[in-house]
Amino acid sequence: MKKVMQHNLNEQTMNTTNLIGYFSALLTTLAFVPQAHHSWKTRDLSGVSLPMYSLFSLGVLGWLTYGLMIGSWPIIVANSITLVLACAVLCLKLKHR
Repeated sequence: MKKVMQHNLNEQTMNTTNLIGYFSALLTTLAFVPQAHHSWKTRDLSGVSLPMYSLFSLGVLGWLTYGLMIGSWPIIVANSITLVLACAVLCLKLKHR
């Protein structure tokens, strides 16, 4: 009985952990949509720092690699989308500087 209760507790904790991961991933990924949309629409990237977006994109690539290595779907999904958005802004910055 104790083993069953422990298993149920671990399962509930894992579900809560994944829920927090997905929710946080959604928020941080959505945070980039306005910048990417504005940059794409206006082609005005004067306020975008090339070094910052370069380092940020590399960091997101690192997080994506880490997520793939540990098999964490919240990390994989969020960082895949964020990497696409950040690289789109980075490419626009390089093209329109």
